[in-house]
Amino acid sequence: MTAAGGAATGSAALQLRAVRSDPALPKSVDVIVIGAGIVGAVAAWHLAKRGLAVALCEKGVIAGEQSGRNWGWCRNTLRHPAEIPLMRQSMRDWRDGAVFGRLDTGFRTSGILYFTGRNAGDEAAYEAWLRSVDGFGLDSRMVTASEAARLVPGGAAPTQGGLFTASDGGAEPEKATAAIAEAARSLGATIHGGCAVRAVEMQAGKVSGVVTEHGRIGCGTVLLAAGVWSRLFAGNLGLDLPQLKVMGSVMRTHPLPAGPDVSVAGRRFGWRRRQDGGYIVSQADATIFDIVPDSFRLLRDFRPAFSTGLKTLRLRIGRQFIEEARLARRWRADEVTPFETVRIAEPEPAGRVLEQAASKVSEAYPVFAGMKIAGRWGGLIDVMPDALPVIGPVRAVPGLFLATGFSGHGFGIGPGAGRLAAEMIAGDRPCVDAGGFRLDRFARSAAGGRTAA
Repeated sequence: MTAAGGAATGSAALQLRAVRSDPALPKSVDVIVIGAGIVGAVAAWHLAKRGLAVALCEKGVIAGEQSGRNWGWCRNTLRHPAEIPLMRQSMRDWRDGAVFGRLDTGFRTSGILYFTGRNAGDEAAYEAWLRSVDGFGLDSRMVTASEAARLVPGGAAPTQGGLFTASDGGAEPEKATAAIAEAARSLGATIHGGCAVRAVEMQAGKVSGVVTEHGRIGCGTVLLAAGVWSRLFAGNLGLDLPQLKVMGSVMRTHPLPAGPDVSVAGRRFGWRRRQDGGYIVSQADATIFDIVPDSFRLLRDFRPAFSTGLKTLRLRIGRQFIEEARLARRWRADEVTPFETVRIAEPEPAGRVLEQAASKVSEAYPVFAGMKIAGRWGGLIDVMPDALPVIGPVRAVPGLFLATGFSGHGFGIGPGAGRLAAEMIAGDRPCVDAGGFRLDRFARSAAGGRTAA
């Protein structure tokens, strides 16, 4: 399927680096990682580096969902204070040659600028955020209109000021996760694409292995890093994970000479310059929330988030409700699972969001008026009620760990999140205080996470 002007859509628009699968499943390993997005790949790398035997299992392809479909931003700007230490660790790992700095991830430092005027009260909100992260040592600061114009020249109208972080940057989603997964393999991990995990086995009250669609693998520990599929998988274990999903839409341009280098979030448009000279263009915060059965099951949990986020969320009810209602919520280890019937979640991008972004960015910065769209795609983002991830052990299932619910922040923070999960599994001192990422911070999970629903 192609969009207007011949631009590819969906998977055809992505340029994911292919990662071969290992030919056979191991009989047993120390750790199974379910989900080969960036967090799962990073965790596999750190675990393998510690000498643990690791199998990375993915129902589709490496980074086939949101880890390969995001903007590619790696930012401290406007993160929740609880995430700042983890993001700072991530930025170190993106750059460190002993970690991922020598890999072909496309990471570079460009700076990110959020203009004021995107929404009412932006300037006050930015200043409040700066006060909330004072003491973390960030280089984020408010800039005047004239300084913003120097940072991002070529505006068609007088520029507004904004919030700027010079040390922020980005990486290339189509190659970063693949590079990290391959590096994990070089350390001894095995990679299994097209290999859905159906069930977790328990023996003597703790994890003893998993059953995949291709056979059993024994293990003592499982890390569930399955993005938007984590709630469904956890539910089959009797765990009530309060997680929903929203949809983002992105388009990629062909190389655009003389375009700006700094990444920008403006009013109804945003961009990141790619390694190839083209751009990722969309709208910051213009996500679509499809009303599905879980929306009602989790209404009480998400009500505060809905009330504060309605100015950026676009509610929709339609086909997605029916599709999710049809998905099995319980299955046996010998049954075909939803993860085999839907290998890759690839929703249609929101044409209106992208068309408006193209119009607004061209109006604000005429250099974009001549851009040619190379591809468009949609991606599903796993979100939690407080927009913070869950990283850590599940008390109700000894041997099971979670790393999910990154709420649109997962790509940039992935190096730190995967590291933290691996450290917890290995019993090492964690790189940051993980108290704010516990599953039991949610009322429905405080008793251990079990549910009869």
